[in-house]
Formats: sequence, C-alpha cells, structure tokens
Amino acid sequence: MNTRPPSPTFKPNTPPPTTRREFLKTTGAATAGGILAAHLSFPEAARAADNAPLRVGLIGCGGRGTGAAGQALKADPNAVLTAMGDAFPEQIKSSLATLKQEAPNRVQVPPEKQFAGLDAYQKVIDGGVDVVLLCSPPGFRPVHVKAAVTAGKHIFCEKPVATDAPGIRTVLECVEAAKQKKLSWVAGFCWRYDYPRREFFKRVHDGQLGELRAIYGTYYTGPVKPMPPASERKAGMTDLEWQLRNWYNFTWICGDSLVEQAVHSVDKMAWAMKDEMPIKAVAVGGRQIPAHGGNIFDHFEVNYEYQNGARGFLACRQQSGCHSENNDYLMGEKGLGQIRSGRIEIKAGGTNWRYSGPTNDMYQTEHNEFFASIRKGQPINDGRWMTNSCLMAIMGRMAAYTGQEITWEQALESKEQLVPDNLKWDMKLDAPPLAKPGVSKFV
Repeated sequence: MNTRPPSPTFKPNTPPPTTRREFLKTTGAATAGGILAAHLSFPEAARAADNAPLRVGLIGCGGRGTGAAGQALKADPNAVLTAMGDAFPEQIKSSLATLKQEAPNRVQVPPEKQFAGLDAYQKVIDGGVDVVLLCSPPGFRPVHVKAAVTAGKHIFCEKPVATDAPGIRTVLECVEAAKQKKLSWVAGFCWRYDYPRREFFKRVHDGQLGELRAIYGTYYTGPVKPMPPASERKAGMTDLEWQLRNWYNFTWICGDSLVEQAVHSVDKMAWAMKDEMPIKAVAVGGRQIPAHGGNIFDHFEVNYEYQNGARGFLACRQQSGCHSENNDYLMGEKGLGQIRSGRIEIKAGGTNWRYSGPTNDMYQTEHNEFFASIRKGQPINDGRWMTNSCLMAIMGRMAAYTGQEITWEQALESKEQLVPDNLKWDMKLDAPPLAKPGVSKFV
C-alpha cells in the first residue's frame, strides 16, 4: 500500500503566515503575472552544470518528507540538503538524524536553517535553496506551491495538492506560471513512475483493449492514523495543535481518506483515460466504525461518468479486520486488463500479455527524473494532470458528502473553503460535524 503520509509544518507560539484568503483572493491574469514577475532559480531554466550544487529545501519533515529528501540526495551526486522546515522542532531533529546517517556529507543544515513554526515554509523557500520538496499536509499545499513558484523554485510536490476547490484553482494558476518560468514540477503520484505500470498503460493507450468501457479501482485497507481519545490530549494543547498532530482525521487538512490515500487509484483511472476528466459523479460513503473525534469517512464508493458513456468505479475503505486489496480492473471492447497482487496483464483479442520486464523503485525514479530534468534544462511539469486527478477525488468526496450528483464544473467552481483563515495556535477551532448525505449542502 502506498499512503505516503505527509507531515505538519507548524509550531505553537509563532506569528501566522499570510492568510489563505490573501493567497487565494487574486485570480486570473493578475495572479499569474505576479507569480511570473518573481526571479528564477535558473534563469529560463538554463541547464545546471553537472558539478554545480543543487540546494534542496525540505518542507514537512515527517516520514514521507524524510524519505523524499533521502531520495533527492540519491538522485543527484551534487544535491545538498541545506534547509528544513516543519511544525514541530522534534520532527526536524528526528528527520535530520536519519538523513545524516544516509548521506552525512550532503546534509548541511545548520541550526539557523532549521525552521519551525507557522512560517517555516516561507523561511525554507527564502533560505537560498534551488529545489523544494513539498511534503506537508495537503491542506497547506496551495499556499506552499504558490510561494515556491513565485520564488522560482523547482518543485517536488506530494499528493494531493489541495483539499478544496479554491485551493485547486490556485494550484492551476501556479501550474501555468511554472511552465512559463520553465520550472520542473514532479508529482508524488508514484505509480506514474513505476516501470510495469508505465508499460501497462502504454499498451492500453495504444489500443490493446480497444475503447475502454469501464474501470474499477480498489483501495481497501486499514486505518492509517486512528484518532486518539481526547484523554491523550495534553493539558494546554490548543485546538490547532491537536488537529495538526492528528491531521489525518480532519477533512480540512487531509481531504478525507479518498482525497489523501485513495487518490492514487483515482489517478490511475485518470491515467487510463488519457487524463480526460469525467463529466459528473455520484457516490456513497460514511463512517461505520465510530471514532474518538475527527470528521472523516471510513468508506467511499464513487461512480464517475465520462463524455463517451464509459464509467469509472472507485471503492475504498479504511477499516480493520476487513478484506484488503489495491487493484485496478480495466474493461475494454477487446478484453480485460488488470493490475492485482503483482500481476499486470492484458487479455484481449485472443492474445495474453503479462509484464515480465524490469522493476524499479518508483519513489527513487521520481527524483531521478526530476533532478535529471533540472540538469538538462528540460523541465518536467506534472502539475496539470496532478491537479486534475486531485480535483477528481475531491469531486467524489463532494458527491458522497452531499448525496448529490456533482458535475466537473460544479466541483471546479465550488466556493466551499475548508482551510480556515488566519490560523493561530490559540484560536478556537471546532471541527465541523461528520457530513450527512442528503443533509450536507453543496457549496
């Protein structure tokens, strides 16, 4: 299973950053123009000399961020980690210790480049780096992406890019600005960098299954980060700190399990359809296993409809003691294709094909190709398809939460803002109640 959970980027008693509303309020050409006016790390993405150091900044120092930083250092012999930022200083300390064991000579992060607090992301970006690894919780990703693109940094961006439509719209603007600045932007949708799946989907796109009629993706697993009981909340811990330390259980910051984890299966569905987006979706979902708090569902089933009548079905569950699988089943006019239990095969037109080629560490390949693109001055930009896949997952969540049919245009134009404005550590921050299909309204 590939959850790749990000980590927080905030610390108590630190002044808040620019508010999210301030980041999102400017749209269209004015926003893009502001982003484009900023400097580039490598003007016009000129080819970086092979022996020139590439200074890397890590934003989000949890397990996923630490892993990404290690892979970045392995990807390029002259990559150097020079700045780190996280919510909590203990996260930085732990991550730094791990990374120093892996690459002691290329982890050069002095105390003055170890940033903890609400503005840690901006300090890393302003800390003289060329490349940023965005591995914090997804609710903050739009702000971090915009700051990185504005500053002209090459970006490795973990999934998902946002938890709501206003965030998605901001990231889409940044995608276009990054292209014009010729910045590399590699997505944390790791399966797109997996050799067996690349060959499988190439064959699908070449027509071996014919026109696709239906796709069924599954992500059945156990709880990722169960919500602890309120009795474990330390005296004096603020609402914001409590939610950030348990970020996976709150929709505003994780997006819910469909958007944070099963989005991988959504992305493979999008990949199969050549990144054509569905026109609408209906869904069911809810929470069967009571939790101590939080407001996320523990199961979803989403039905996507495409312009040509094809259907996409996504089923996911996070419950203990149940059947587990993470598979993909494609049904085309000529036959069937499937990815299950290590078997990647196509049975169509009387011909059976099963993948038997080389395998790879897809996480490492992401970074290998990312850094190679920077060295060559041939930027990769995964931003648009990455953002569309994330909106596709958000669209499914909207349909499940409301019990309504949601169109692509509705999802994209939604005014619902989940991430609170003016975050402060001592603020009152009540989590909204669990959504109720048929009662919760689309905004």
